[in-house]
Amino acid sequence: MPTIPSAKNQWYVVHVLSNQEMRVRNRILRQVEAEEMGDKIFEVLMPTEVISEVKKGKKTERKKKFYPGYILINMYLLTEDDQLVEDTWYFIKEMDGVIGFAGTKIRPIPMRQREVDAMLAQIKECEESVRPAVVFDVGDSVLVNDGPFQSQNGIVEEIDVERGKIRVAVTIFGRSTPVELEFWQVEQGE
Repeated sequence: MPTIPSAKNQWYVVHVLSNQEMRVRNRILRQVEAEEMGDKIFEVLMPTEVISEVKKGKKTERKKKFYPGYILINMYLLTEDDQLVEDTWYFIKEMDGVIGFAGTKIRPIPMRQREVDAMLAQIKECEESVRPAVVFDVGDSVLVNDGPFQSQNGIVEEIDVERGKIRVAVTIFGRSTPVELEFWQVEQGE
């Protein structure tokens, strides 16, 4: 039998109605406060990342869910002797929009500590940066929509996702010249 993490180190993946993740998260947080469950439900996360993209020539940013249809909850649900903490169990199970606990049909299983650590590190990393929505491949034809090469067509030579840069070969005075641009400065060409 696996050892049960301490009360504050138990994380669970909860399956919720699709496109209702934020609503369910907020409902749980309101109910935790209203029913004074703060000593058993510690954190409710709906991890997102900010995606940068260009639509109709304008740079936009949007939030994208890491795990559509799921939220993550840090709560005291299993005692050290593997018994359910019933008020916590029913509080979550009966919440409007909750389908159930991921990974099991009968009993919830807490995430492993290394999974929790990796997940929290990924969430922190994504909160600190904006990730470009890469829609290009090397060899694609693109149109430059910003900067000194605006309205020029080019071919993608290199993509640097980490830096959010793309190297495009544009034709200047009849010669192919590599130009480094930000992702948002180009859009899919014909």
